[in-house]
Amino acid sequence: MSVKPAKMPEVPTIPSQEQDETIGGRLKRLRLEGGLSQRDLSSPGVSYAYISRIEAGARTPSVKALRLLARKLNVSVEYLETGRDLGEADERELRLGEAELAIRFSEDTQDPERRLAEIRDEALRAGDRIGAARAVAALGFAAAGRGNHLDAVERLEESLDLHRVEPHLRPDVYGTLGQSYAALGAPERAVRLFEECLVMSTEAAPDDSSLHVRFATMLSYALSDTGDHERAAAVVREAAATLSRAGDPYTRVRLYWAAARSIGMAGRTSEALDYVRRAIALLEATDNTLQLARGYLLAASIEADGGNTADAASQLELGESLLGTAPERLDLGFLRIVQSQVAELEQDGALAVKRAREALDVLGDFHGGERGMAVLALARGLALEEDEVGASDAFERAIDLLVVHGRRHDAAKAALFWATFLRDRGHEAKAEPILNRAAELGLAADVEAARNR
Repeated sequence: MSVKPAKMPEVPTIPSQEQDETIGGRLKRLRLEGGLSQRDLSSPGVSYAYISRIEAGARTPSVKALRLLARKLNVSVEYLETGRDLGEADERELRLGEAELAIRFSEDTQDPERRLAEIRDEALRAGDRIGAARAVAALGFAAAGRGNHLDAVERLEESLDLHRVEPHLRPDVYGTLGQSYAALGAPERAVRLFEECLVMSTEAAPDDSSLHVRFATMLSYALSDTGDHERAAAVVREAAATLSRAGDPYTRVRLYWAAARSIGMAGRTSEALDYVRRAIALLEATDNTLQLARGYLLAASIEADGGNTADAASQLELGESLLGTAPERLDLGFLRIVQSQVAELEQDGALAVKRAREALDVLGDFHGGERGMAVLALARGLALEEDEVGASDAFERAIDLLVVHGRRHDAAKAALFWATFLRDRGHEAKAEPILNRAAELGLAADVEAARNR
């Protein structure tokens, strides 16, 4: 889940001076704003009469006069002459930085995205490939934030083509690119990217343990998405071994979170919960409300997978209370999915179906892996409601979505749920090929146990 704040103050736009203000007009305005007369502003070589003619537009000041006048007015020579305090490249960088902040903290990114596209074109015309690459990367972050991962990949790859920056200098670019690969159902590409980033960042910045943990965490997530849970956990353990207890608490939270995810996906829920609890304890100490909310939701999901209804409901209530009134789309979608799981555990099929449909509405056409989990929650709710046709259709869609988006372990669990549902209704022949699919996806031992029941 992304780390973007649910609600931030609106980022102000940096104002610009009127383009038609003359040097004389600007000189007069600055003089009056400073409470100075023309005589006050005069000096040897720059008489008050000379200043009067400049203000009237009858004279153009010399370089010497500009320097003397700018010093007395406490402004730069460039600003007095052009109305701009910065050169063209510096002024473009200022606008670029403002747009990057707006992308990260504004609710509506349409205007900053338009400005970024203009800055990109302007930078390319000026031969500023670094500025253009920054602008394109920010557009990629905006696309990823909307869940449009195909556009995000195109933008971020374009940014790196314009200016190939090292991973330790722009971990946000490489991190978002890899996460978008995984979201598009290509976790193997994410694994290769994060492996390279981990090696390169270790060589370039050997003492930056926080950076190493960041890439190790993302590599662990990508490995989990490919179904390689043991290696995912090993990567996290190796990173944790290099991190001192005095390190950045958020770095340790990332490690615990990654460990919980990879171990939980391998079915070791009690061990996963131990890591989640460690992460929550650290987050409570550092008072990061949004991340704390996400920790509680993850804990609730793990408890629900283990069938612990009361504990799941308790963690879920804490997580929901901390998300606030305007949660991010992905966070709200995940909340509804876990609420559906808890409702199913409480044998409330109607509520499980309702929450799952709400999750699908919130997630829209993006976040394919999470959509797969929402459809799976819907299928289990419909199964509880004894809707055999609707449940079977949803189970099949869930498996397809989860496989396409690299969630093989979850797809295997969906197949096992579906087959069990069919067998309980006496459809052994229909269940058998679905059990085979679950085994192929990695749950051979669970399938054998289900057949022997």
